[in-house]
Amino acid sequence: MENRLEKIKKQLHSSSYKLTPQREATVRVLLEHEEDHLSAEDVYLLVKEKAPEIGLATVYRTLELLTELKVVDKINFGDGVSRYDLRKEGATHFHHHLVCIECGSVEEIQEDLLEDVEKIVEERWHFIIKDHRLTFHGVCRNCQKKQNKLVKSEQSSVEK
Repeated sequence: MENRLEKIKKQLHSSSYKLTPQREATVRVLLEHEEDHLSAEDVYLLVKEKAPEIGLATVYRTLELLTELKVVDKINFGDGVSRYDLRKEGATHFHHHLVCIECGSVEEIQEDLLEDVEKIVEERWHFIIKDHRLTFHGVCRNCQKKQNKLVKSEQSSVEK
């Protein structure tokens, strides 16, 4: 984590920003909860545990700055809540997500599935793509298993 924090610090410095204690606390929370897709409020509550003097506005400003510098990606899964996702080291594109419409779980796909689509768009429409986002909404494996158990249970009670 310290190595990654140092790289983020360098990213800030190269854009003429400092890694203030408040920014560092925010980045540490994001690193510690990298798989969680935290909202600004979630980040704030976790930062507050480490640094009680930090205000919500400071956390919001820090998240917006990190988004602007492409340290994090701001995402919305259709529930009206912006969430923040650390970009993987060396990632040139935003990664893809699978969002379960039953339980709300979010899975990540690191593989870039749209390279061919990007080439087609760039060639046909003469559009220079800088980034893309792909989110699939469906039913996750766990919810499918639960639904199958429920259907089997209902079928066996009907047969009795």
